[in-house]
Amino acid sequence: MERLRLSVFWCVTTVVLLGGSVLTEQRVNNMDMFQLPQLCKFCDVLPSICNSSGICSSVCNRTSICENPGEVCVSVWHTDGENTTEETLCHDPLQSIHGVMLDDYNNTQCVMKQYKGLGPDYYMCSCNSEECNEKLIFTPGTVTPEVLSVHAVLISLAVLLVLVVVIISFLYLHRLILLRQRQIKPKCPGRDFSDTRAIISDVDANSLNHNTELLPIQLERMVGKGRFAEVHRARLTNANAGGANMPFQMVAVKIFPSEEYISWKMERQIFLDVELRHENVLHFLTAEERRADHQYWLITAYHTKGNLQDYLSTHLLSWEEMYRLGCSLARGVAHLHSEQTPCGRPKVAIAHRDLKSANVLVKDDLTCCLCDFGLSLKLDSSLSVDELANSGQVGTARYMAPEVLESRINLENTESFKQTDVYAMALVLWELTSRCIAIGEVKEYELPFGKLRDHPCVESMKDSVIRDRERPEIPSSWCKHPGVNAVCATIVDCWDQDPEARLTAHCVVERFSALQDLDQNSLSSSPELKIQTE
Repeated sequence: MERLRLSVFWCVTTVVLLGGSVLTEQRVNNMDMFQLPQLCKFCDVLPSICNSSGICSSVCNRTSICENPGEVCVSVWHTDGENTTEETLCHDPLQSIHGVMLDDYNNTQCVMKQYKGLGPDYYMCSCNSEECNEKLIFTPGTVTPEVLSVHAVLISLAVLLVLVVVIISFLYLHRLILLRQRQIKPKCPGRDFSDTRAIISDVDANSLNHNTELLPIQLERMVGKGRFAEVHRARLTNANAGGANMPFQMVAVKIFPSEEYISWKMERQIFLDVELRHENVLHFLTAEERRADHQYWLITAYHTKGNLQDYLSTHLLSWEEMYRLGCSLARGVAHLHSEQTPCGRPKVAIAHRDLKSANVLVKDDLTCCLCDFGLSLKLDSSLSVDELANSGQVGTARYMAPEVLESRINLENTESFKQTDVYAMALVLWELTSRCIAIGEVKEYELPFGKLRDHPCVESMKDSVIRDRERPEIPSSWCKHPGVNAVCATIVDCWDQDPEARLTAHCVVERFSALQDLDQNSLSSSPELKIQTE
C-alpha cells in the first residue's frame, strides 16, 4: 500500500511540474544552468562613456561572485541629457528590476534593450556568462514588451488554481516524504570554516566582492616573498566598509606586480572555483585590481602561525600534533584531487604542482591548509594532450617527483599529475615525522635531501633521486612507535619510484583514519615543546 501511495504521489508530482511549466516555461527550462554562482562586473552607479550606439566597455573594474547561484549579470545604462550613468550588478531574473522583468538573461552577451516605459533613454541587458556585462552592445530599435497579454494571465491563473488543489490533496504524503529525505540527507563535512570565523562572523566571504570600492586595507608588514608575489599581513581599517557590518581583523594580501598579471589571473581562477572551499584549503576572500599602484591583489584569511616549514624549524611535535597536521594535510590534497565535494556535488580535480612545506599554512588549531595555487592545474577532461604538454616542468626542484625531473609524465592520464603531488606530500610528511618527539632523539630541522644546497637545481636532484634512487633517511628508531611506524610505511608507499605504485591522497586519508583505532595508551606523549633559541 505504501509503495502504491508513493507511486501515485510521484505521478501527480510530475503532472504538477508539467502544468506549472505553462506559467514559467522559459525559467524552468533554464534553471539547470544556475548551478554555480556567476562571475559578473559589479559596481554601483558610475558615470558612463557609452553613447547608446555600437559596442562599449563598462567603466567598472570590479569583478564579483554573485551571492546566489540563480543570479545573472545585468547592466543598466541611462542618460537624462546632462548626465550619463551605468550600473553593473548581479540580479535574480525571477525578480523585477526597476519594475521590469528581464527576459534575455539566457544570452551569453549583454545586448542592451530600450525600455521606453522608464524613459526615452533607458537601456538594460542581462546575460549568463563570465563577466558578460563588461561589454555593452547597443542594438537600435529593440524595445521590450511591458505587460503580459490578458489571455496569458488568465491561463496562468487557471493553472495556479489547479496546482493549489492538487498540492493540498497530497500535502500529507508529501510532508512524510520530505521528512524521510531530511533524515537520510548526508551531512556535508569539510565546510566548517572555523578559522574564518575569527575573521568574519556569519557573513559569506564572497559578499566582499559586492563592495563598489576597493577594500580599505592597511598593509602592515611583509610576511613572505615568492617568485611571483609578496605576501603581506594587513588590516581592514574600516569594519563597516561597503555599508555592511563585517568585523574583519587581520587578512593576508598577496601582491603581484603588473608584470605578473598572468600569474595573478591563474591563481584567481583557481580560487574562484566555489567547490574549492574546504577547511584544509586557504580561505579566499576576494581579488582586486589596484591599477593606480600597478598591482594585483589576492586577499585571503590570515594565519598567525605562518607556514609549516617555519613552524617546524622552531617547534617540536607530540604524536597527537603530528597526527593532526599530517591527517589534515592529506585531507587537503585529497579534496584538491577529488572529482566531487564531500556532499557529492561534481567538482573539477586540481593538481597543486608545487606542494611543499613552505606552501602549507598552520592554523590555530594545529591543522594544515594548502596555499599558493599559482602553478596549479585544473584537470578538466576537455584538456588535450598538447594543452597538458604545454604546462611544462614546474614546481620546486627539491620536491619534484622522478617523472617530473625527467619530463616523462604520462600526459594520456590526468592521474599522473596527482601522483606527483602525492610524492611531494610524502616529503612533507617526512618533515613532520622528523620533528616528532615520539621517535626519540630529535635532530635540528632540515629540509628533505638536506645534504644538498639550499636551492638545488634540477640536474642535482636528478642525480640524487633518479640515478642514486635516494630518499630522505628513515632511521629504525622511528619505527618503535606504532603510530609513527604506520606513517613511515605510508611515506614509503607515497614516494615510490613508480608513479603507478604510489598511494592516492584518499588512501593516505584512510590510513590516517585507521590510526585512530590504535591503543591510545601506546600513542601518548608529552605536550608540545618549543626549541629555545637566542
